[in-house]
Amino acid sequence: MNKLCGRALPRVLFVLFTAAISVFCGTKSHAQTADIHVTIGYLERIVPPPPVLSNLDPVPEDEGIQGARLGVADNATTGKFLGQKFELVEASAESDDAFLAAGAGLLGQTPFLIVDAPAELLLALSRLPEAEHAILFNISAADTSLRSESCSANILHTIPSRAMLADALSQFAVKKRWTRWAIISGDRPSDQLFAEALRNSAMKFRLELVGEKTWKFDADMRRSAGSEVPLFTQDFPDHDLLVVADEANDFGRYVPYNTWLPRPVGGSEGITPSGWSASVEEFGAAQLQSRFREMASRGMRAVDYVGWLAARAIGEAVTRTGNADAGALRDYLLSDEFQLAGFKGRPLTFRKWNGQMRQPIPLTHPHAVVLQAPVEGFLHRRNELDTLGLDYRESGCSAFGYRE
Repeated sequence: MNKLCGRALPRVLFVLFTAAISVFCGTKSHAQTADIHVTIGYLERIVPPPPVLSNLDPVPEDEGIQGARLGVADNATTGKFLGQKFELVEASAESDDAFLAAGAGLLGQTPFLIVDAPAELLLALSRLPEAEHAILFNISAADTSLRSESCSANILHTIPSRAMLADALSQFAVKKRWTRWAIISGDRPSDQLFAEALRNSAMKFRLELVGEKTWKFDADMRRSAGSEVPLFTQDFPDHDLLVVADEANDFGRYVPYNTWLPRPVGGSEGITPSGWSASVEEFGAAQLQSRFREMASRGMRAVDYVGWLAARAIGEAVTRTGNADAGALRDYLLSDEFQLAGFKGRPLTFRKWNGQMRQPIPLTHPHAVVLQAPVEGFLHRRNELDTLGLDYRESGCSAFGYRE
């Protein structure tokens, strides 16, 4: 029965058998027949993508919001049998001031916001008086600091942190015995943050860093990668895995097969840890992928997936509790009773100490899933998913008031 809790049923069956799954998963369904109308806000800070060497993979303008739309539609499908209605209200802004003003406006309509914004703006939004009793779902800021010293009690994170992604890669490397790493990182702040997470993870899993370099080339790698990359990597000591930190997808694509030593590549290129990928198909994920493609006319990206998770977490909490009060739903989301089927083979839950959603991390290349972390053999006294990212004693987050 436990396996059933982590798998997603076809949509119609999920609707028909919600109560049965509640029993199987060990949760209680408190749904009531009274009509409940839930408004969910979606707030985006529009940030122009940085210039990159290749435009082969443009970022869709509707990234994130399409996932939230599908999640709200799924909530509505379930809710119509229980007298529950779900509505999505959307807002976006091209400046920081306009973003905060739009956020205040949405918070006047609903305490539930799905937020696509950089970390500093997310924190500024969380400090608004209107957000004091709200729940903000972070779907784009992977900063580990938001789960540690800069955490906020009104922010829950459906996007995996960089620490979770780095730990997934480290576990895979340990399994493969690729214990000597060399790292290439870009010079953008996000690349440096990912490189820091990789270094910390390597230390955590007792991997050896034999060399690290920062990529600063501005040449056209489409023409010169075959000559520039070998020279750039020539002086690395012998290593088992070359790790790339390139979150903007700028230079990393030119690294595989061009290195001085013939070595596997991981991180932002090669074997890539992420919250979601087009190649994820197990545990009913193919159904979610196809429904999303039918709705959005494109593939589901990682930000779309966590936008869907955020909307579904709200819907699941409302369905199980029969309540739309933000305080009651926050308590339920952080309780042992809450579980969300996320098409990853395991129930997804929130960590009580920093609001991070526990979730498996697929390690993929463009055409297939190689492995899903946590890797077999990495155990934890509470939950194996807590081997990915900041555990309680590592987090340094006190805003949630959790004590073991």
